[in-house]
Amino acid sequence: MPVLSREEFDAIEFDAAASGDHQTAAMLMSKLAVIGTQTDSMPRSEAFLRAGEQWLLADDPAAAASGFRLAMADGGPVFVDPRVPLARALFLLGKNAEAQSLLDKLKAEGRRDPRMCDLVAELLVERADLPGALDWATAGVECSLERRRGSGGQAQPEPGDGAAGQAGDAEPELRLLLSLRYRIRNDLGLPEDSYDAMLDDA
Repeated sequence: MPVLSREEFDAIEFDAAASGDHQTAAMLMSKLAVIGTQTDSMPRSEAFLRAGEQWLLADDPAAAASGFRLAMADGGPVFVDPRVPLARALFLLGKNAEAQSLLDKLKAEGRRDPRMCDLVAELLVERADLPGALDWATAGVECSLERRRGSGGQAQPEPGDGAAGQAGDAEPELRLLLSLRYRIRNDLGLPEDSYDAMLDDA
């Protein structure tokens, strides 16, 4: 019986990216996720999640949704909440109400993961929901700054207080969120605020 290996899944993803054959990669990952023995470094939930991502790249959102649901049912540790890519798959399947319901639940539970906020904001940009995307991007920035405060970093100003923050030491995820938020606000025709000003020092 094969043992689930993060290195093997990385290699499969690399080959798929090089060849463009994401369907074969998705099929192989899905099979390994079912029959493979999970390890501390590669839980079955992550295997299902990564298989689902390959199904998305293979333009098979139905199979992708199945993989993400299996990751959720497994309940093991994952690098991103499976409901985020599941919402993407459901939007692609035309199940907009179900997809939005997932995002609403994530919001109601509290947005504590900057990476999740980034992914949802990007998804909503693709859906042309710029106000919704801005809300998620702002939540991600605030979450990142709260983490910085908790680790002993200097607190940053709130939007509109007139003081530009210093973001030179910001973690990469914060810089990505700040850039995404700035682009969204620019598309909405909104004036620069203190969070936007942080990009000058990023």
